[in-house]
Amino acid sequence: MAPTEASPRLTSLSHGAGCACKIPRDRLAEILAGLPLSDDPDLLVGSQTADDAAVYRIGERQALVHTADFFTPIVDDPRDFGRIAATNALSDVYAMGGRPLVAINLVAFPLDDLDGAILGEILAGGAEAAIGGGHSIDDPEPKYGLAVSGLVDPEAMLTNAGARPGDALVLTKPLGSGLATTAAKRDLADPGLIARATDVMCELNEGASRAAVAAGASAATDVTGFGLLGHLHEICSASGVAAELDSAAVPAIDGVLELAATGGAVAGGSRRNREQSERFTVWAPDVSEARRTLLTDAMTSGGLLISIEAGRAAELPGLVIGAVTAGPEGRIDVR
Repeated sequence: MAPTEASPRLTSLSHGAGCACKIPRDRLAEILAGLPLSDDPDLLVGSQTADDAAVYRIGERQALVHTADFFTPIVDDPRDFGRIAATNALSDVYAMGGRPLVAINLVAFPLDDLDGAILGEILAGGAEAAIGGGHSIDDPEPKYGLAVSGLVDPEAMLTNAGARPGDALVLTKPLGSGLATTAAKRDLADPGLIARATDVMCELNEGASRAAVAAGASAATDVTGFGLLGHLHEICSASGVAAELDSAAVPAIDGVLELAATGGAVAGGSRRNREQSERFTVWAPDVSEARRTLLTDAMTSGGLLISIEAGRAAELPGLVIGAVTAGPEGRIDVR
């Protein structure tokens, strides 16, 4: 459904596109630090390590995986917005090595101001997940996402806390969706770039998740609003390790590095990511500004970042972009 005078561009109604509208990571950490922690032994993964989903044991070889993810419009096509949001929410379950079972729609929508057919298209796009209902509120800024429940074997579960020195780091999708969608919002992107970014954001992480579990990966997370460096830092902090990245090995959506070089398509969330990354990142002098921007791009529905024994990295669908090291906890050296 193309925008018209009666149907404005969805991205014009949002203050930030997709996962770039997240609360800044450092601010969120401060808030969560004041909350009590559960002492339930069956809560296998809670909020302590900033992992992708909560995991609760319900049997010896079975645990529930719970997550919720929603955001403001990232593209103008309503059905694509729904597809991207659904793929992004399901990714949290895949990042834990789990299998999604059922999802609940989370909707905020200005029904008095926008045609209800637009909401219908958004929901149709999200219906590739098994939808079991949902909840909606009236809101002048559209938002859409899912709460997803799935299952995982606790013995095969992936978390962000198991990375080991010597592991290879594998990334399963190219970076740059934040740059592409911000460029679209600012009328700086051609349709081909938006189509390529949309294809990447709509690609499920199911296959990568299954491959990571089968290959005995030690840790995993999905790359979203905090950028590659932010999410790698979470793995390193939770695992008590450091990491080295080869910036030239990190894949990019075709056309986004040229955007990054101009500086005109950097979202506010990406700028915050860059500022925060300076606290734990050591850059080699020859890493280009465009590459630094790419590594801190606020992604939506990105790929999995997987830590795995170096000899088994070839079993995963992705590229080796670096390695886990025994350096200072949380530090990332980028060359």
